[in-house]
Order: sequence, then C-alpha cells, then structure tokens
Amino acid sequence: MRTTIFFIFFLSIQLHLIAQEDTIPKPSKVKVFELGEVVVQAKKRDSSVNTVSIEKIERFNITESSRAIGLVPGVNLANIGPRNEAVVYVRGFDLRQVPVFIDGVPVYVPFDGQVDLARFTTADLSQITVEKGYSSILYGPNTLGGAINLVSRKPVEKLEASVKTGWFSGEGRRLSVNLGSKFDKWYYQAGFNYLERNDFPLSEDFDAVDTEDGEQRENAFSQDLKISAKVGYVPNDNTEIAVGYVRQDGEKGNPPYTGEDPHIRVRYWQWPYWDKESLFVVAKTRLSPKTEINFRAYYDTFENALFSYDDENYDEQTLPFAFQSFFDDNTFGGNAVFGSKLKNHTLQAAAYYKRDTHRENNLGEPQREMTDYTLSFALEDEIAISNKMLLIPGVSYNFRNSIIAEDFDASTNAISRFPDNDNNAWNVQTAFRYNFNDKVASTASIARKTRFATLKDRYSYRLGRALPNLELEAETATHYEIGLQAREIKKYIDVQLNLYYTSIDDIIQQVDNVQDDLFQLQNVGEARYLGGEMGITFTKNEKFGISANYAYIDQKNISNPDIRFVNVPEHQVTAIAQSQILKWLEISGFYEYNSSRFSTSDGNATDEFSVVNLVTNVQPSKNWSFQLGCNNVFDTDYALFEGFPEQGRNFFVNLSYHLL
Repeated sequence: MRTTIFFIFFLSIQLHLIAQEDTIPKPSKVKVFELGEVVVQAKKRDSSVNTVSIEKIERFNITESSRAIGLVPGVNLANIGPRNEAVVYVRGFDLRQVPVFIDGVPVYVPFDGQVDLARFTTADLSQITVEKGYSSILYGPNTLGGAINLVSRKPVEKLEASVKTGWFSGEGRRLSVNLGSKFDKWYYQAGFNYLERNDFPLSEDFDAVDTEDGEQRENAFSQDLKISAKVGYVPNDNTEIAVGYVRQDGEKGNPPYTGEDPHIRVRYWQWPYWDKESLFVVAKTRLSPKTEINFRAYYDTFENALFSYDDENYDEQTLPFAFQSFFDDNTFGGNAVFGSKLKNHTLQAAAYYKRDTHRENNLGEPQREMTDYTLSFALEDEIAISNKMLLIPGVSYNFRNSIIAEDFDASTNAISRFPDNDNNAWNVQTAFRYNFNDKVASTASIARKTRFATLKDRYSYRLGRALPNLELEAETATHYEIGLQAREIKKYIDVQLNLYYTSIDDIIQQVDNVQDDLFQLQNVGEARYLGGEMGITFTKNEKFGISANYAYIDQKNISNPDIRFVNVPEHQVTAIAQSQILKWLEISGFYEYNSSRFSTSDGNATDEFSVVNLVTNVQPSKNWSFQLGCNNVFDTDYALFEGFPEQGRNFFVNLSYHLL
C-alpha cells in the first residue's frame, strides 16, 4: 500500500512542476535497422503488436532484454529460479512457445527452445517488437503464442557515437560503446557492451536462512560481454544487403534456494561459460516497382557448461549429485520472402529452413548428438477492402524431421540411436482492421497456431526421472481477439483495449507413473486462457506524460485442474510518469504491481508485491548526460519464483556521451 500511495503522490508533484516551454535537448532518435524487422508495418496492422523503444529502455536504465520486454502490457517478467534464467511469459505462453529473434534470426537454444534473456543486453538495440497471440505468418514456425524480435541499430550520419559507463549496487560495472557511420553507398555499425556484478543486495525484510545470510545474495555473480558488428551496402534505391556478426560471452552463478518447499533441493550450481556466436546475411531487392524479395541466412553457435558442486564452497565435486555438463549446439538456416503489390492486395510468399544440432555430455562420458531440421512454407495477403477496412489472411505448412538422435546408457557407457521421427502442422489465421477515422480503429483476429516438441521434450530422461517420447505431436492454440485503439482523445489521451480468448489443445504435460514410478511427457493437456489488457497514456506536452497499463489473465487447466500453470500473475499493473522539471532535468518514475503467482504446478506460490523505481536524468549539454536512480525504493522483499528473492533497494549511476 505504501508504494501505491507514494506513486500517486509522485504523480501529483510532477503535475505542479510543469512550468517551462523548453524541452530537454535530446540526441537524434536511434535509427531502426529495417532489414532486421520481420514485418515493418506490423504496428499499424494489429493492436496486439507492441514496440519498446531504445529511448524508454535507456530512460529507465534497463540493461537486460527480459526487463525491457516486461514493459509490454500482457507480458510478465519471470525467473526460472532453479536455473537462474530470466524469461518472460506472453499472455501465459513461455519462450518455447514465443520464440526470440534478433533482426529476424531465431536465437533460442536448440535443445529446449528456451533462452536466458538476462544474457541478451540492450545497449546496441534500436527497439524490441512483441507480437501477442496473432502474429505474422512471416516469422516462421513455432510461434504458438506470438514472437519477440530484438532489432539492432542502423546509422544515418557520417559519424555516430555513444559511450556509456556506470556503476550499480552489488559491485556492478557497465561499459557500452556504439559506433556507426554512413557514407556514399555503405554503412557500418559496431557495438561493445560489458556488464558485470558480484552479487546484489537483498531487502532488509528478508529473514536469513541456512543457505542465505540476508545481506548480499549468495552466488549471484554474473559477467556478460557482447560484441556486435554490421556492414551494409545500398547500391541504389531498390537494393540493400547487410552482413552482421554478434558474439556473446557470459558466465553466472545460481543463487541457492531459500524457501520451505521440501520438493525443491538446494542446488550449488555455476555456469563457467554461456557463449553464443551468430553470423547472418540479410538482403532485400525490388525486382519491379511492385515486386520485392527479402532474404535472410544465418549460422549460430551456442556453448554452455554447467557445474554442480557439493556445497556452498563451490570447490569440490564428490557427491552423487555433483557433475560437469557440457552443451555444444549450432543452428543454420534461412528464409526468403517474395512480395508483390497487386490491385488492393499485398501478397507475400515465404519459405524457411532451419537445422538444429545439439551435442551434450557429462565429464567422462562420450558426446552424443541430436539433430532436427524444420521446413515451413507460408502465404500471407493484405487485402484493402476499402480505405477503412483491411483483411490479412495467412496460412503456413510446417514440417519437422529428425536426422539423428543418439541415446546414452550410463551403465554400459554405450551410445545407440533413437528411431527417426517427424511431425507436421498447419497454421491458419486472419486479422481484420477497421479505421473509423484517422484516430480510432478496431481490430479482430482468429489464429490457429502450433509448436513442435523440442529435442528435450522428446528425448530427455530428466536426470533419470522420465521416459522419452518420440511420438509427441505439435501443441495447438486457437486465439480469438478483439481490440480498440483511440489516439488524441481531447488532444492528450491515447487508449488501447484488447480482449482475448485462447483455446489450447494437445498441451505437452507430465503424466506420472507411466513405468516404474517414471513420468513421461504426453499430448494430454487441454486448457483455455481468458484475459484482457488496457492501456492509457496522457501527454500534456513534451514536458510531461504518464501512462498506465492493466493486464488480466485467467488460466484454466481443463484436462487436469490440479496441475497449476506457473510463473504468471492473474493481475498486473504498471505505470510510468515522466516530468521535465527544468530545461536540463527530467525525473521519471515506474510503478509495478503483481498479484501472486504459482511457482510449482502443485501449488507453491509467491506473494503479491508492488515495486517503485525512480530515475533522474540530467543533460547539461547536447552531447553529455548523467543518470542517477534507485530501484525498489521501498526495499520490498519479493520474489518472482518462491524461494529465490529479488533485489532489495538498489542504486545506479551512469555517465553518457552521444554524438548522433
């Protein structure tokens, strides 16, 4: 309650501080790398598409992609505590069902389809696009619940540069550098980002336990280094090609469990390396005034090591649960999209290919391999029924086939092969948009979408607790949604409203006691998600603005009500206020409320919580800026996953130079 009262008080103060006409000098807006967008005009097509700009990301000092994506209504930040992985849920769907892309290139881990978004820093981005429920067929397969695209920068001047350095609680340090140049027919963009912390402070309200003394969070270190580069060539107005490279080197600890659930064992885990490397080529060319082809090809590698130790000293591995596990994965693929503008139509046809290879072994074991390939063919049309009405039907056929899957018998140290298996699925959808005028529009959509079972879903023994299942079929979700958007009501107010209903069939769920107390994943689940999102923005002028969002979701497990859906709060409220007090001074506040959420399917849950963050941005000149902020101002003791507390009150300071 005190955080809610404070934020209302903060808003009222800002309303009284609007006194000057001048606005804070700001650098030119970062240019979006349009070749990295999957659907350039997506935000104009459907109200379930949301974009987070780099301006908002930098205003609140958001260094991790997970927290930036969490600003979108209907998206909630989560922490897979036992693995210390930052993830998001989009209207109840996890990252296996809502894949992550960078400039349109899929970056999820081949083995389990997941990705730790805390390892993906934001310093070299221009924006993040989130599509919920209905999403463009052009993203390719496995977009059961939507798609997330992290879009990089593109220079527009002869010389662009930005440098930011900072410090934050937990002995944290950061340094980011972005350099860009555009001259004649070429452009170059390069980025360097380093982020490190030793630990983070816990709330003073946290009660110490055997595994955590209650001051600085144990084994919460992390280090991330990211290098990116891109070279583009634009020979004429009809053609553009770019080659990009991204290297990410990371390591992290896994803070120990501090809760009371007897079924969750304390893990003493560390990742000595979490490294990812990507090379991609993207191009587009206009074959005629009304015909265009877009091409994308990529090669991506992922190397990971996980060490389990005996105890909190992290120096011995002698007990039965101690191990050293190694992943060595790679992905290559590409897609081509052919588009043609006809009378009242914009028709696009696409073809996709993706090959995923996963290799794993524990120390002393032989390495085994699992490889799949996926094909997809898609067709999407934008039909302008009139000046006010737009219809967007789409259909795709997806096919997945196993190339090799090796089985390992620890008792004999021998490798054998699983039988080959394949799966196919159809996706059909349509969206309708009606513009009442240039300020008010409504949308409606129906989408039947699918997701193939991952390598882990089909082949994993889950540390000896499960049986593989090669017969898993694709999960299916049917989304129904209506939306309304209104801009500049009374000149100052924007409103957005979305209501949705999702029916999910063939959910992959755990079935216990299949054989000798072992469980197996099977297509036995049926569920429905019902919810809505409402957003309102008030912008008096460039000196002051507030926005608030409310999201509600009701998840019902129809086939097995005793199994709860995890990591998703039923209610979520966020609010942002920005006020320019002086020509060179801006103060921003962020408020978030989450209702309780289940952490385990048997009912273990977190408490509801509210958090307030405050940031002061000072810009004494056109090129220099200074930032000082406090997150979790009231030192709330809260958790996104039961037994894994989040940061208490913490501070940061940044110094930036921009030449844009």
